[in-house]
Amino acid sequence: MLIVPESEIAALVSPEAAFAAVEEVFAAMARGEAVNFPVIREALGEGRQYGFKSGLDRKGAVMGVKSGGYFPGNAGRGIPNHQSTVFLFDPESGRPTAVVGGNLLTALRTAAAAAISVDRLARKDAKVLGMVGAGHQAQFQLRAAARVRDFERVIAWNYHPEMLPKLGAAAAELGLPFEAVPLERMTEADAIVTVTSSPAASLMAAHVAPGTHLACMGTDTKGKQEVEPALLARARVFTDEVAQSVTIGEAQHAIAAGLIAEADITPIGAVIAGLATGRQSGDEITLFDGTGVGLQDLAVAGAAVRLAAEKGVAVSVTI
Repeated sequence: MLIVPESEIAALVSPEAAFAAVEEVFAAMARGEAVNFPVIREALGEGRQYGFKSGLDRKGAVMGVKSGGYFPGNAGRGIPNHQSTVFLFDPESGRPTAVVGGNLLTALRTAAAAAISVDRLARKDAKVLGMVGAGHQAQFQLRAAARVRDFERVIAWNYHPEMLPKLGAAAAELGLPFEAVPLERMTEADAIVTVTSSPAASLMAAHVAPGTHLACMGTDTKGKQEVEPALLARARVFTDEVAQSVTIGEAQHAIAAGLIAEADITPIGAVIAGLATGRQSGDEITLFDGTGVGLQDLAVAGAAVRLAAEKGVAVSVTI
C-alpha cells in the first residue's frame, strides 16, 4: 500500500490536473460507469461535522472513501478547519492500495467542479466574476474560475467584510481589479460563485441578472442554504449528483417549497458527455448545485497516487 502525505500534494496535483480528473469522473457518472455510495455525515456539536463519502469508478478502476469534516476550533490549533483523508482500494479484491492526504485535494476538487460548471455553462463573453464568500476556499474558486474565462474584474461580498482583502490579494495576483460590493450589485456579474457555510440564504433572486451563471458550492449538508429558492425556480439547474442535490444540496429548499422537481435538475456530467444540453440562450440563468461527491475525491486522489509513484515520493508500507 502507498501513502501519499499531505505535504506532497501541492507539488503533485495541479489545478489543471484536478480539473481534468473531475471532468472525466463526472462524465463517467453520467454514462453509468461510476457510482457514488450514500453519504454519512454527522454533527458532533460546537459546529463540528464529520462524515464519509465513498464510491466506485469502474472505468477508472478506483474504489474508496474520504473520511473527514469541519472542525472550527482548528484555527486556534494552527491547523486547517477542514480535515480529510482518502483511502483507496482495489475494486476487484478489496485490498487497500493507498492512503492520501485529502485537505488540499478537497480544495482543488471543489474549485475544479465550479470551474467546470463555468466552462460548460457560463456565457463565452463573461467578463465580471462575482464572489459570495471570502473564506479559504474562495481563493481556490477565484483562481479556478479565472482559468476558464477571460474575466476583466472581480466583485465580492462576504458576511464578514474584514476577510475580503485576502480575496482581493488573490485577484491582484491574477491582474484582476477587485471591488467589495453590497449584494445588490451582484447584478453586474456574469458568473457568480457562492462559497459560504450559511444556514440561511444571502443571495436573492433580485441580485442576479439574466444571463448569469451561478456555481453554488457551499451547501453540502441538510439545513445549509446560500441562495433564495426562487432563484432556482428562475434558473436551469445542474448538479454533480441529483440524489445529493435534492437532499443535502442547494436544491433541497426549492424542492421542499415545490418550486422545482427532481426531474428539473441535470447532471453536469451529462453535459460533458454530450447527453444533455448546457446553456441554451444568452439570457438564460444557469445554476450549478455543487454538493461535492465522493467520486471527485477518488479521482483527484487517484491522480495524486499515480504521480507520487512516478516521482518516487509515495511511501510503501505493508499492512
